[in-house]
Amino acid sequence: MTVYLFDGTMDGLLTAVFDAFLLKEQPEQLLAEGDALPLFCDHTYHVTSDEEKARRVWAGLEKKLTREALRLISVSWLSELRELNTPLFLYICKVFRQGDISRNFADADVLAVTNIARRVLHEQLRMKQFIRFQKAKDGTYLGVVSPDHNVLPIITDHFQDRFNDQPWLIYDAKRHYGYYYDGKTVIHVTFEDEAAVPFDLKNGKMDADVLSDNDQLFQDLWRTYFKAICIKERMNPRKQLQDMPRRYWKYMTEKN
Repeated sequence: MTVYLFDGTMDGLLTAVFDAFLLKEQPEQLLAEGDALPLFCDHTYHVTSDEEKARRVWAGLEKKLTREALRLISVSWLSELRELNTPLFLYICKVFRQGDISRNFADADVLAVTNIARRVLHEQLRMKQFIRFQKAKDGTYLGVVSPDHNVLPIITDHFQDRFNDQPWLIYDAKRHYGYYYDGKTVIHVTFEDEAAVPFDLKNGKMDADVLSDNDQLFQDLWRTYFKAICIKERMNPRKQLQDMPRRYWKYMTEKN
């Protein structure tokens, strides 16, 4: 069995595709550095990421796949799942050998990549539904999240369109970065010292000294409204958990 090892980046994966064709090999697996090797591995090849090789492979994909298929590949990568590496690598190799197979769901690799992309898109939808903003005294709205998948890059357009007249910051506490909108452009941001930021990364609550004077009132009103519309006789905890998974609760105003 031949196994390729790469650095876990998208450039590394695309470089692995380039090298496989250059070396005229078809490895059975693509693993990230540090992953356990299979028992019957008799040959390993360490891929060195190369931006030019990666660019050429992606340019080739653009010629062979539809825009929708390319987007699913990009979206699937945001899953950050190690289980994606081999099927995505094999899927891309097959595209160069067989053409556009993006609708061939009988192919195990195509199905795996598509299903993972769908999971990411579902998480994207949940983020749009469950992000709760707090208003700072300077007028900036803050929303803290920690999604299972790295979906911030594909939800910012939604919030830029919806809240295009106000500044906001959406921060991913799990991945330690966020996006800030200043009213004109969206900017990628990180904090050198997260301990010094004026909000709690564990629950997303803004410090009292920077919270807008009336935001606490609005939060209390929202909790009151949430309780008032609840009909006790129709409460269905199982259904609520299906629609609003517990992992999102810590950042939701109505659940705190």
